[in-house]
Amino acid sequence: MTPFLDAYFARIDFAGKPDVSIDTLRSLHALHNAAIPFENLDVVLPREIELTDEAIFNKLVVARRGGYCFEQNGLFERVLREIGFNVRSLLGRVVLSNPAQMPPRTHRVLLVTLDDQQWLADVGFGGQTLTAPVRLAANIEQETPHGLYRLQPAGTDWILQFRHHEKWQSMYQLEIGPQYQADFVMGNFHSAHWPQSHFRHHLLMCRHFTDGSKLTLTNFHFTWWKAGQVIKEIVAPDARSLHGLLQEHFGQGADHPQYGFSADALEVTMSRFNLHEEGR
Repeated sequence: MTPFLDAYFARIDFAGKPDVSIDTLRSLHALHNAAIPFENLDVVLPREIELTDEAIFNKLVVARRGGYCFEQNGLFERVLREIGFNVRSLLGRVVLSNPAQMPPRTHRVLLVTLDDQQWLADVGFGGQTLTAPVRLAANIEQETPHGLYRLQPAGTDWILQFRHHEKWQSMYQLEIGPQYQADFVMGNFHSAHWPQSHFRHHLLMCRHFTDGSKLTLTNFHFTWWKAGQVIKEIVAPDARSLHGLLQEHFGQGADHPQYGFSADALEVTMSRFNLHEEGR
């Protein structure tokens, strides 16, 4: 075991003995989703998001913050590789909003090869993120703790879909070919700096718990979900209350000298957003 893995396992509360198996992959995937929130706080503060191993580790593990796909799946790839998994990152084009034109490659996801079987692992897609790996196989409905998913071939690419209101909704289209660090740097920069990026216009967070429930945040609006149904909602009355609720409900580390965030900084940032906007 390495110091990096020890720190990561403590962060997600993993107490087992990791091996290169589907059981370990499933366990780590679920615990990661529950412990490390998806969030874009650094984009709206605004701060630069660095993708070095050291920066991702210090932010998500040491400082107990969350992050979005480039950070989340970057950390998870490193974890799996140090355990001994055959894993590499892919890039996808997010089509959740049914865009009129094919969007750029702005979603990082992992391909794991295990006993000659390929699995898709993704701990960084916000409210609809996978909470278990799914086999890279065509048109097979696959159950996860938080919903039903399937993969469809699209030429040499694959499209991940989830079941929503009795219909299949496409999430992203994946390219299976080789990807390079420069590709992730470019996708990260576009996500954080493109004026029309939704990450620049809303504070977004999500945690998927191991009991099948999840907690989402859009700006000031917290929503608890289970089995696709809303079970509770809270609207933070102001940014200073929000600062405390982010620590309480998302476990956000606020005190780290580099990656923490003050109530004053959050208040300035949130003054740009609508207090009453509903989140899902």
